[in-house]
Amino acid sequence: MMVGIYFSGTGNTKYCVEKFMEAYGEGRAYSIEDSSALAEIQNSAELVIGYPIYYSNLPKIVRDFFTEHLALFQGKKIFLIATMGLFSGDGTGCGARVLRKDGAEIVGGLHLKMPDCIGDVKALKRSLAENQQLVLNAEQKIIEAAGNLKQGNPPQEGLNFFYHVAGLFGQRLWTYGKTREYSDKLRVDREACIGCGICVDLCPMQNLRLEEKKAVPDSRCTMCYRCISHCPTQAITLLGGKVIEQSLAKNFIQAHVNPGGSGDSGDSGDSGDSGDFGDSEN
Repeated sequence: MMVGIYFSGTGNTKYCVEKFMEAYGEGRAYSIEDSSALAEIQNSAELVIGYPIYYSNLPKIVRDFFTEHLALFQGKKIFLIATMGLFSGDGTGCGARVLRKDGAEIVGGLHLKMPDCIGDVKALKRSLAENQQLVLNAEQKIIEAAGNLKQGNPPQEGLNFFYHVAGLFGQRLWTYGKTREYSDKLRVDREACIGCGICVDLCPMQNLRLEEKKAVPDSRCTMCYRCISHCPTQAITLLGGKVIEQSLAKNFIQAHVNPGGSGDSGDSGDSGDSGDFGDSEN
């Protein structure tokens, strides 16, 4: 039985991996934050692994998950999915190079452009209709890729030398330091913060805590934008000075499934998982 594994900050990658498993017709998907994820990896010979791309590279949390559990991937057949807001070059290749170190077999790769998730930067903001179309396009690619994988002819996006060169020179050479370590740039506006604790509960890195009924960030932010996209008072920022939109995949997916609905905000992005710090997603 094939199993899906993913990391998703704001929902894009989660949605894409779940849709892929649905199209493939077997198995289910688990977040790397799920307590059962490691057992599912160990017990499955075939995996679909999805993650967002930040600055044409792996999020630090994903790289650490791979390297800390590398032995579990030995001998597995793995199909990789990379989500992004614009461009990654070799998004799946970034994961493939790590996983191959202990004998994983990378059988294919798929790049999916999804709504942007970087809510405090103006770049890559799109209209609701444009984001809906991105989701539709991604779904079509997912269905085709799942069918091709079943037939033994999976896509190879991001995996060859030319993709590697594109990712390296397109962005990674200039921004590698952005994802090599966790970030200490997360900021909380104490006046705007109401101490609800939502960000503390949602952070995959336990990088936020409450002190005197105010959220306080630490220095282990993986830049997933989950807290920023869920804060009810828009009190949290990372790359920009203020929140422009709160980007959750469900906004666009709800609007896509039910065009008459509104989601949370007509224009919001996401990146799920997909953002694009130049190219990222969640």
